[in-house]
Amino acid sequence: MSEEPILARIADALDRLSPPPPPPADPLAHPAYVWRGDTLTAARDFGALPLALLQNIDLQKATLVANIERLAAGAAAHDALLWGARGTGKSALVKSAVAHVQAVGGNIALIEVVTTRLETLPALFAAIAPVDRAFVLFIDDLGFDAAGDARALRSMLQGGAEARPANARLIVTSNRRHLIPRDIAEQESAINPRDAVDDQLALADRFGLSLGFHVLDQDGYLAIVQAYAAAHGLPFDAAEAVGWATRRGGRSGRVAWHYIVDLAGRHGQSI
Repeated sequence: MSEEPILARIADALDRLSPPPPPPADPLAHPAYVWRGDTLTAARDFGALPLALLQNIDLQKATLVANIERLAAGAAAHDALLWGARGTGKSALVKSAVAHVQAVGGNIALIEVVTTRLETLPALFAAIAPVDRAFVLFIDDLGFDAAGDARALRSMLQGGAEARPANARLIVTSNRRHLIPRDIAEQESAINPRDAVDDQLALADRFGLSLGFHVLDQDGYLAIVQAYAAAHGLPFDAAEAVGWATRRGGRSGRVAWHYIVDLAGRHGQSI
């Protein structure tokens, strides 16, 4: 038997096992995309909340929206770091702010960048630099195990050969203000105090905009629950909402949303 048919069958089998990546999505056609390291794909469901539903973060909302509006208009804008307690609305605010600017005519899209593929950011920069559109590059829940791991991203933000293009800004969320765990920073400080402090602060300092998000008090938590309940036509019971938070061991926007999902389910309603 000729070797060519055998080789062709082997090649076909390999193609079926490892199909080629899909063609890149049109960067002008969709409100949001995902970058997993090689191809820009359209987000299946953007699903941003209305800004009005995000309670007790009015200053953060106004500041981030204004920054994204400037980016969409082609004016100077900052890379932004949103840091603070879990479940306080950091990620929701990024998506809602972009959707809000889009709704008022802003020529901008969101690209969520998978945190494990940050080394591929230069390829993304090259893909979007010539596009006549602004982009928020969204890196969610970022953290590094050691200060030195952040140096590549630091150079992309400012001062490196592969700095991000003028039509794109990074918006990063993190539970850590300086993006590395405190215990790691303390260990490195014990070995070389000056270098460790410089590394710890250098990445956070690259963000022109830094917005803190803090743990909610009970009134703030109930305000979020009440806003969600009103938006979905559900009854508001403060005592029940507080009991839910107590059982969950904390108050946050995420806990409030989980309570609303449970409440809607008990009332036979989808949200």
